[in-house]
Amino acid sequence: MIISASRRTDIPAFYSQWFMNRIRAGYCTVPNPFNHTQVSWIDLSPEEVDVIVFWTRNPRPLFPYLSELDQLGYRYYFQYTLMANPQVIDPKVPPIDITIKTFRELSERIGAGRVIWRYDPIVFTLLTPPSFHQETFTKIAQSLSGCTTRAVISLVDIYAKAMKRLGEMSDRGAPLQLPASMDPAVLGTLLRSLVTVAKENGMKISSCAEDMDLSGFGILPGKCVDDQYIQQTFGIEVAHKKDPSQRKACGCVISKDIGMYDSCLFGCQYCYANNSFERARKNYADHDPQSPSLIGWFEGEKPEARLTNETVI
Repeated sequence: MIISASRRTDIPAFYSQWFMNRIRAGYCTVPNPFNHTQVSWIDLSPEEVDVIVFWTRNPRPLFPYLSELDQLGYRYYFQYTLMANPQVIDPKVPPIDITIKTFRELSERIGAGRVIWRYDPIVFTLLTPPSFHQETFTKIAQSLSGCTTRAVISLVDIYAKAMKRLGEMSDRGAPLQLPASMDPAVLGTLLRSLVTVAKENGMKISSCAEDMDLSGFGILPGKCVDDQYIQQTFGIEVAHKKDPSQRKACGCVISKDIGMYDSCLFGCQYCYANNSFERARKNYADHDPQSPSLIGWFEGEKPEARLTNETVI
């Protein structure tokens, strides 16, 4: 079983203590995002967990616990988002110099092959035109040379829950420009440049759940939860089936996500995981690190216990 921690929120940045409490307890519970009466009981024992995939903009709060994870025998790698957008787009992410320093420290600690750089999603506005991204990607790639072997990009998708925020972003001087409306030649020049820069700095570049075909620019579709990468990195076989709960363009294999929506505090304006930043702040304030579930207190029922109850005559 692969654990995703998490596409729905930044567990390393905001919930590391809770995560380690659940690791020590050997399980966590996850309510169905659309029906909280349905609660999944997730076995987190080292024997059941093949790999943990961490998704984060700031893994530093998890640093004190990495040795414990290693001693317990967990395998893990990081999908690490590192960009330098203006605050009107990404208002609360750590400053770029601190983020680069953290990335380099993490890479030195666990190996360049286990820290994947995400320049994702690429948001085009008047403040962040293609030239901005070409310059920013180049600077970051050079700073991370030798610290990672993979770079992941995508072009921003527009989610209904983010429409109001994006409108407000426009009012603050950063109107969004959709990739489909851009000059193809300009977009192509940027994408080819990213491929070149990544290669120059020892990185293989791929796309994440991208509807637009970027293969003509040298960017092939990637998998963030990647069965082949896991086999190469850790020498183990995992399920090869595509995760049916993800978007059609997503190539990831099946994993169990232990996060919950409306709980990340970074406030990225294009975010798909928060309907309400106010609700996310309240959920964080009410969060109990001792709870079996990330937000709220959902007990769930251990699968074998449920099976026993159902088969009693």
